Amino acid sequence: MRLSKRIAVVAAALAACANIALAYQTPDVQREKPKSKQDQPIPVVFITAEELKAKIAKNEPLAILDLRAESAYSQSDKTIKGSLHTKVRKVVTRLRDAPRDKEVITYCACPSDEAAAIAARSLMASGFKRVRVLKGGWNAWVQAGGQMERRPL
Repeated sequence: MRLSKRIAVVAAALAACANIALAYQTPDVQREKPKSKQDQPIPVVFITAEELKAKIAKNEPLAILDLRAESAYSQSDKTIKGSLHTKVRKVVTRLRDAPRDKEVITYCACPSDEAAAIAARSLMASGFKRVRVLKGGWNAWVQAGGQMERRPL
């Protein structure tokens, strides 16, 4: 009986030492490889509501994409004048026949323009040269009193 108690004490002491030794080990972290040009996100260029209002007033040829979520889009009876509502994942296919040098403006109702930026990056990766995101999106447009039209039903 004494021998089994000693073995148990020794085993407990070894387990404690192993836990302490493991606690002070640092993981073997490999240095992060520098990102290649392909891995870096495409930078997004913004346009202000005032700049877009001026372009619409001058009837400049634009493709304006409304990327608001379906719920936000259906709750509003208005949209930016001349805009086309689409889902982010379908943005490239919706503009597949558009000339790649046409100016495209994307907007959403996201807090940090996330959906519009994702769509803009997709368009630029597909060869569109002049893509910009409406800074502040739908909320900025409404506050600026931008040109609107009734949403198609």
